[in-house]
Amino acid sequence: MLQQTQVDRVIPFYKHFIAQFPTAKKLSAAPLSDVLRAWQGLGYNRRAKLLQLAAKELSARKVLTMADLQTLPGVGPYTARAVAAFALNIDSTVIETNIRTVIIHHFFPSEEKISDAQIEEVLVAALPKGKSRDWYSALMDYGSHLKRSGISHNAKSTTHAKQSVFAGSLRQARGAILKELAKGASTGRQLAGLLGEARREQLRTALDALAAEGLIARSRSGYALQH
Repeated sequence: MLQQTQVDRVIPFYKHFIAQFPTAKKLSAAPLSDVLRAWQGLGYNRRAKLLQLAAKELSARKVLTMADLQTLPGVGPYTARAVAAFALNIDSTVIETNIRTVIIHHFFPSEEKISDAQIEEVLVAALPKGKSRDWYSALMDYGSHLKRSGISHNAKSTTHAKQSVFAGSLRQARGAILKELAKGASTGRQLAGLLGEARREQLRTALDALAAEGLIARSRSGYALQH
């Protein structure tokens, strides 16, 4: 939920989601449509499907290492390292926006184009063994504090990229379709007109993509959330 989404926005969604799906077993057994409805408002809805697929794997086998974590659907190196650090307290290297701010602020204040490899080198040397969970929690809180104080060096990072504008984007079109289908089934014509006549073609493209990804189901009568 926190991927490209601010903590304050995530918290109420997280609490609601965990109340509805408190265990991997409950999440894996739920209809996908229920999972997508619970996810509404967060965006990047494909994450909800991948999370459920990961829950199905977690219900069937033990996941104890970073290598195990990276075999789960939707889990790449960053997520595997973060889960290893916070959930399993495994010594790992976690790099995200707040941590980048801390390391660049203290170790590369006068440099430009700082790579994650440089940041990782500092983190590996500084990590207090056996305290990964506490260490990264502190770094992230401190980085957040620096940003609130007006200090942010992430533009110096070689990974820095501005997020694309939401208004008018395909992301907005996808979100509008899923929000509408969370209320119930609808026809292709109705869905294509959700954002006005000028964006009908974009909505049709979004419909095709959502159907191909298995997030919505197409029938003769129209579309519905995938069950």
